[in-house]
Amino acid sequence: MVNSDMIGEVFSSIFTAAFGPTEAFAGTTAGIVAAMMNGAKRGLFSNEAGMGSAPNAAATASVTHPVRQGLIQSLGVFVDTMIVCSSTAFIVLASGLYNPSNDDSSVGATLTQDSVAASLGDWTIPVMTFLIFVFAFSSLLGNYSYAEVNLQLLTDSTLALTIFRWVVIVFAFIGGILSLQTVWDLADVAMACMALVNLVAILLLSKVAFVVLADFEKQRREGKEPVFVLDDHPELEGRVDPDVWSRAAQAKNPT
Repeated sequence: MVNSDMIGEVFSSIFTAAFGPTEAFAGTTAGIVAAMMNGAKRGLFSNEAGMGSAPNAAATASVTHPVRQGLIQSLGVFVDTMIVCSSTAFIVLASGLYNPSNDDSSVGATLTQDSVAASLGDWTIPVMTFLIFVFAFSSLLGNYSYAEVNLQLLTDSTLALTIFRWVVIVFAFIGGILSLQTVWDLADVAMACMALVNLVAILLLSKVAFVVLADFEKQRREGKEPVFVLDDHPELEGRVDPDVWSRAAQAKNPT
C-alpha cells in the first residue's frame, strides 16, 4: 500500500537522482546531461512529439481552424508525458523494485508489470500482459498504416507495397528476438532520423504556422469562433491547399 511518506520519498528520489551533486558532477553517466538525454529519448518514444508521425492522424481531423487541432495535439503530448509517464514512474519507484545498481533487475515493460504486481497483487500480471500486448499491437498497426499511406502517395507500384509489407514483417520479427537494449538503441537511431527530417519540414513550414497562429489569436481576441479562410491570407497562396481552406471549398463542404 502506498502512503504519503512513500510519495515523498519518490519525489525525493527523482530530484536527487537528477540534480544531486554526485550525479551532476561525479557520476559515471554524465549526471544531469545523461538524465536529460535519457528522458528526452524515452519521452520522444512515448509521445512522438517532433517526429512527424502524429500529424498523419491529426491531418484527417475536421476542424474550422488548423490551430485548434494543433492545440489538441499539444495537449496530447502534455497528458502522455506529464501524466501517463509520470504516473508510471511513480508506480515503479513506489514499488521499491527499481535498483539501477542491480544488473539482474527487470527493465522496461517487465519492470512496470512487476511493480504493479508488487503493489496490487499477482492477479495484475495477466492483465498487464494483455494491456502491453494491445498497446504494442495497436502501435504497430497504427505506424504501419501511416507508412503505407505515405508510400502510396509516393508511388502506385504494387511491387513497392509488397516489398514494404515484407520488410515490416521481417523487422517486427527481428525486434521480437533481439535484446531489449539493442531494440532501444535501434529505436533511438530511427527516431533521431525521423526527428531530423521532420524538423527541417517544420522550419520550412514555420512561416505558414505563425501566420495561421496569429489569425487564430486575432479572432479569439475579437470574441469570434476562429475559422480559417485562405482567401484572407494571400501571402499563403501556393503553400496551403485551397481545396480545403478556401472560402469556396468550405461553402461546399462545411465542417
